[in-house]
Amino acid sequence: MARHFIFADEAGDFEFRRARNVSRYFILCTVHMDACGVGGTLLDLRRELAWAGLPVGDYFHATTDRQAVRDRVFAAIDGVPFTVQATIMEKSKAQPQVRKSSERFYQYGWFYHLKHAGPRFIDPTAELLVTAATLGTKKERVLFLGAVDDVARQTLRSGTWRTTFCPAAADPCIQIADYCAWAIQRKWERGDDRSYRLIAGKITHERDLFARGRIHYY
Repeated sequence: MARHFIFADEAGDFEFRRARNVSRYFILCTVHMDACGVGGTLLDLRRELAWAGLPVGDYFHATTDRQAVRDRVFAAIDGVPFTVQATIMEKSKAQPQVRKSSERFYQYGWFYHLKHAGPRFIDPTAELLVTAATLGTKKERVLFLGAVDDVARQTLRSGTWRTTFCPAAADPCIQIADYCAWAIQRKWERGDDRSYRLIAGKITHERDLFARGRIHYY
């Protein structure tokens, strides 16, 4: 049986208020691929950039990487076969019961992400490994993983699947999800689509979940 892979990361925060440095949107982003060879490509790229004297961190992270590094990462993943899916949630439109806790809001996003995006890229005959970037405290990570597991049970039609969390530093393919989430966030938060255009051809789903909402709760 074929095995497919989903790597997930998010952009934005769980602050539900209007303030400086608080995101307007929470974006859940997944990348889907049939093989993970690109992970080795990114490891090789990091070594190459380090040899060239460019400022690379422990791993690729779009928010903190210099533009010269971002350009090389986007170029490296350009020809790699994977698809991108994004669910955008304008936080101020989320009803109070949806955002009563971070894990509840996170689970809500995952449910509708897999419900609407899943049929576009998930092969129900394949084994599926879903790997999401870790976030929050140790206690919160247990709740977040439970939330993803619960959503997977409700929505996935794949016969065999597993969900797991790990740090982005541990898996270069999560770093791809980070870069894609960052590019999509720049477009939605700032109207800057420079990096978004580099991945636009790979995006198979990009949905504003609360697009029809008219009420802002804060």
